[in-house]
Amino acid sequence: MNKHIRLLTLAAVTLALFSSVGCDRLRARDQLNKGVTAYKNAKYEEAIEHFQQSVALDPNLINAKMYLATAFAQQYIPGADTPDNNKMAEQAIEQYKRVLDMKNAARDQRVNAAKGIASLYYNMKKFDEAKKYNHMVSELDPNDPDPYYSIGVIDWAVCYQPRMEERAKLGLKPEEPLNGKDKESKKVCAALKEKNAANIQEGIDNLSKALQLRPDYDDAMAYMNLMYRERADVQCDDPSARASDLKTADEWVDKTLAVKKAKAEKQPGTGGITMDQNK
Repeated sequence: MNKHIRLLTLAAVTLALFSSVGCDRLRARDQLNKGVTAYKNAKYEEAIEHFQQSVALDPNLINAKMYLATAFAQQYIPGADTPDNNKMAEQAIEQYKRVLDMKNAARDQRVNAAKGIASLYYNMKKFDEAKKYNHMVSELDPNDPDPYYSIGVIDWAVCYQPRMEERAKLGLKPEEPLNGKDKESKKVCAALKEKNAANIQEGIDNLSKALQLRPDYDDAMAYMNLMYRERADVQCDDPSARASDLKTADEWVDKTLAVKKAKAEKQPGTGGITMDQNK
C-alpha cells in the first residue's frame, strides 16, 4: 500500500512539474509577443523588459534571446563612448553569444547573431573582434558576400586613418605622394608600408571575394577604389606601381558609377513607356 502511495505521489509531483514547465513556456511566449509589439512601436526599454522575462521563463527560447540582443543593439549609439552606451552594446553581444552557444540554434540564427556581434564590434572600433565574427559568418555561410565586404571595409579603416594623420603631419596636399624627396617622408612612407601592407592585401582579397559572389556589389567596388588608393600611397620607391594602382582605382570608380546607374535605371519610375500626346 505504501509503495502504491509513493508511486501516486511521484506521479503527481511529475505531473505538476511538467504542468509548471508548460505554463512557463506559455508565459515565455506571451512575454515574447508583448516584447515584439513594444519593439515594433519603438518602445525599446519596455521591449527589453518583456524579452528578459521571456528568456528567464524559457532559456531555450532562441527567438527571445535574438530579440533581446537586437533591442539592446537598437539602444546603442555608435560613436558615443560612454559607460552606459557601451553597456548596451556589451549586453547585446552577450545575448548574441548565448545564441551562438546554443546547440539547437538554426544556421540562420547563428549567422544573424554573428553578424550582430561583428557590427557592434565594428562600431565600437574593436576591429580585430569584428573581423573574427565576420570570419565566423563566412564559415557558416560561404556564399554570403557581406562578411567579405565587411572585412574589406575594416581593413580600409585600419589603414586610412594612420596614413592621413601622417600626411597631415608632413603637410602634404591631397595630390602629393606620401614619399617625397626629403628623408623624413621616405621614412614615414616605409613605416606605413610595413604596417599597412598586409591589411591592404587582405582588404583587396576579401573585396574581390565579395565581388565574385555578387558581381554588381557596387559598395564593394567603391571600397576597391579606396583600397587601391591606399596601396598607391605606400608604393614608396616605385612611381610606376603607384601610377598603376591609381589607374586601377579610377577604373573601379568607373565600374561603380556604371553599376549604380544600371541599378537606378531598373528602379520603378525611372523609365518605361510614355503615352503619346493626342494630336
